[in-house]
Amino acid sequence: MGPDTDKTIFSSYVRKDGLFDEVFGKDGNVKSVYQKLLDLYGARSIEDYVSLNNKAKSSFFNQGITFQVYGDKQSQEKIFPFDLFPRIIDPKEWEIIEKGAIQRSLALNHFLWDVYHDKKIVKDGIVPIELLSSSPNYLHQMMDVDPPSKIYNHISGTDIIKHSDGNYYVLEDNIRCPSGVSYVICNRTALKRALFGVFNHYKTYTVTDYAENLLNLLESVKPPGVDSPVCVVITPGMFNSAYYEHSYLAKAMGVELVEGRDLFVENDFVYMKTTQGPVRVDVVYRRIDDLFIDPMEFHPDSTLGVPGLFAAYRKGNVTLANAPGTGVADDKAIYTYVPDIIKYYLGEEPILKNVHTYHCSRPDELQYVLDHISELVIKPVDEAGGYGISIGNKLTKEEIEEVKIKLKANPRKFVAQPIMSLSVHPTYIDSKESFEQRHIDLRTYTVLGQDKQFVLKGGLTRVALKEGNLIVNSSQGGGSKDTWVLKQ
Repeated sequence: MGPDTDKTIFSSYVRKDGLFDEVFGKDGNVKSVYQKLLDLYGARSIEDYVSLNNKAKSSFFNQGITFQVYGDKQSQEKIFPFDLFPRIIDPKEWEIIEKGAIQRSLALNHFLWDVYHDKKIVKDGIVPIELLSSSPNYLHQMMDVDPPSKIYNHISGTDIIKHSDGNYYVLEDNIRCPSGVSYVICNRTALKRALFGVFNHYKTYTVTDYAENLLNLLESVKPPGVDSPVCVVITPGMFNSAYYEHSYLAKAMGVELVEGRDLFVENDFVYMKTTQGPVRVDVVYRRIDDLFIDPMEFHPDSTLGVPGLFAAYRKGNVTLANAPGTGVADDKAIYTYVPDIIKYYLGEEPILKNVHTYHCSRPDELQYVLDHISELVIKPVDEAGGYGISIGNKLTKEEIEEVKIKLKANPRKFVAQPIMSLSVHPTYIDSKESFEQRHIDLRTYTVLGQDKQFVLKGGLTRVALKEGNLIVNSSQGGGSKDTWVLKQ
C-alpha cells in the first residue's frame, strides 16, 4: 500500500511544550541523528506500520517473550509490549552514559566491601550507621565474607533519564537481581525481522554479545583452585515474572538452568543432579532473592533455595552472583549518598548526576515532604518494579492524606524526589493507531568481573504507555523500544 500524505505515521503527532522530545526539536524539525530513519520510514502509512507492528508482535509471541503483571486480585501473563520505532543515542552521549554507569558500579562495589568489613565510610562520617542497620537488605551473615575477586555486584542495572534540561540523571541503582536484559536482545531481533534492511543505513553496536560477556564475567570470578568452572543459572521457577529471561540467558550462555531442587550440598561443595551422576557447580548466577537462597541460613520455609548453599559460599567453594547483601547499596535511602561514595572510594566527581532526594527518616526533610507531597514522587526504599510509588500531582486529597499517614508511621521506609520531566519519544499506541509522545527512561547493564568491565551498548529503553504516566516498568503496564548506540 502506497503512502497517503494525510495518514503518514507522524501526520497526527502532537508535540507538547515543556517536554523534551528526543526526535523532534522545539522548532518541529527532525534531529539530525533521526533524519535518515525518518527519510526511510516517515512517509509510510499507518496501515503499513500496523502491518509491521503485527509482525513484531508475532515474533514476540512465537519466542514466548512474556512477563507477569501483578494486579490487586490476580496476576496476568502478557506479551511484552514493544514499539518498533527505535531510540537512537549518538556516540558522544553514550560515552557519558557508559563511563557513568561503570563509575557507579565500581564505587558501589567498594562500598559493599567496606560496609561488610571495616566500615571506614561510616567511621569517617560519610554514611550514617543507622541507614545500614535499619536496612532489611543489610545481611549480618555477610560480615567478613570475602567474595572471589572482591566483587559483589557482578551485574548492575542503572536507571537513567534524560530531563527536560537535556541532561542525563540517575533515578536509581539496581544491583540485587536487575532484570530486562533479555528484552534488549529480543527487541533487536524483532526489529530486524520487521524492518528488514534498516541496519544497512546505520552503524549500530550489537546487543547480542551480552551473554558471551556475562559468561566470561562469571567464569572470571570462579572459586580459587578451579580451572574450568561449571556455571548455572538458578531460577525460582516458571511462575516467576522473569522466567523467560532466566531460561533465555541460560540457553544463550550454554549453561544449565536449575531450580533449588536440582542442586545439593555435600561437605560444603555444591553439586548438580544429572543423569550421569552429580556434577560440581562452581558459579551460581542467582535470580532468587537473598532470603530464599538457603533455608538453613535465611527463611527456613523456603522451597526455592538449596540447604547448605550459604555455608559453601562462606567457605569459598562456590561463587554467588550477585553476592547476597548487595541490596543495601541499592536501598533508595543510600542513593542520596552515591555521589559522596564515588568521591570517597574513587576520588572522582560523579559523571552522572543524581536526582535530589529527601530522606523521610530526617525530621526536617519529612516535614518538607509532608508539606509538598503534590510536587513530589514518594518511593518506598525497598520495593522494585515501580510498586508502591505515589506521584503527588496525580493524587486526590484523600490519597495525599493516606500517603501522609504512611510516611508518619514509617518514615525510614520512604524517600521523595521532585517530579522529573522524563524525555518523551514518538511511540505507536495500538488503541489509537497513531504515534504520540510517551515518557521513556533507560536501564543500562554493567557487568564486573576480575579485571573485566562491560556495559551493554544499548540497554533497555522503557516506555510509559499510559498518556502522561511517568512509571515505565513493565509490571506497571509499560513497554520498551530497541535502543541503538551509534558507532563513531
